[in-house]
Amino acid sequence: MKTTKILGIIMLLCAAIMPCTAHAQLYKSTYYNIDWQLNTPVFTDYANVTSGWGMNFEGGYYVSSKIALGLYGSFHTNNEYVETQVLQLNSSSSLYTDQVQSIFQIPFGALIKYRFIEDSMFEPYVTAKLGTNYVRMSSINNVLDFYSDSWGFNVQPEVGVSIFPSAHNRIGIHLALYYSYSTNQNQCLVYNLNGLNNVGFNIGITF
Repeated sequence: MKTTKILGIIMLLCAAIMPCTAHAQLYKSTYYNIDWQLNTPVFTDYANVTSGWGMNFEGGYYVSSKIALGLYGSFHTNNEYVETQVLQLNSSSSLYTDQVQSIFQIPFGALIKYRFIEDSMFEPYVTAKLGTNYVRMSSINNVLDFYSDSWGFNVQPEVGVSIFPSAHNRIGIHLALYYSYSTNQNQCLVYNLNGLNNVGFNIGITF
């Protein structure tokens, strides 16, 4: 009878402690980043200007003290004004116009992250992201909008650091540099996009 009471008390204590422990462990084992994004398309002459019209979102779960698995998603728009010129569409027709060249993209997928230091004020890391990318390539001419949509495979290596006020305060600042490549194939008017390369910078909050 005494043993049964002791077991009952232990079970009640475990039932009371486990939710708090699980909540603390879950909070410690997960991370989320919400960033403003600066991006530049490279190795292309189309809309290859630096733009801050973008955001990055990601979250993950640490399956070990240093390795996390998660999901990512972002969006970005790069716009460039091109002065009036003649676009030779084919052997018998041409277009004389100015234009706004635009690349809009939404990459998303899965990630694996490795942080070199855990439970510290400074946590440098490297991340590999793999997924897909939706790209719209547009040429806006006065009242006309010529565009091409495509889907492609996306790979995105990233290096960064999470900075916390203290080792115990898990709300901090996130900084990252990334390179992104997508296999998208787009054609708009006389322009062709055979793969899309980007370099960029993310800054935001992490928790």
